[in-house]
Amino acid sequence: MATVNWPGNARDHYFELVQQFPLRPLRSDEELDEAVRVVDALVGRPDLAPGEQDYLEVLGDLIERYESEAHPMAPVSDAEMLRHLIEAKGVSQAAVAQGTGMAESTICEVLAGKRSLNRGHIGKLAKYFSVSPEVFAF
Repeated sequence: MATVNWPGNARDHYFELVQQFPLRPLRSDEELDEAVRVVDALVGRPDLAPGEQDYLEVLGDLIERYESEAHPMAPVSDAEMLRHLIEAKGVSQAAVAQGTGMAESTICEVLAGKRSLNRGHIGKLAKYFSVSPEVFAF
């Protein structure tokens, strides 16, 4: 087994966290709620020790795994995602068209569900809204 050199009392902090909330697969929404409370408490602290950061990262992975299995997100259409991004940014269809170089009619057709986005559209919209192109992957 490899030996880890923990700075200061970082090892103690890590093991205290593990004793309070063990790192194991989450199996219920109640466990999920408790894990989220632990994450919220750690994220709110300004300077986490390395062991605390490691614990937080692993617990975050466990939360993500449980949520993706127990509460998968329903696919979102191009129209729904584009509508959400437009509303979140507080812009008009015309502003999106101007900012992306896309035709306003294309944006209207996508929002009406009459047209799907192609790769070029997705790239332009992702850049304009500062999001990953993957948000349109469903």
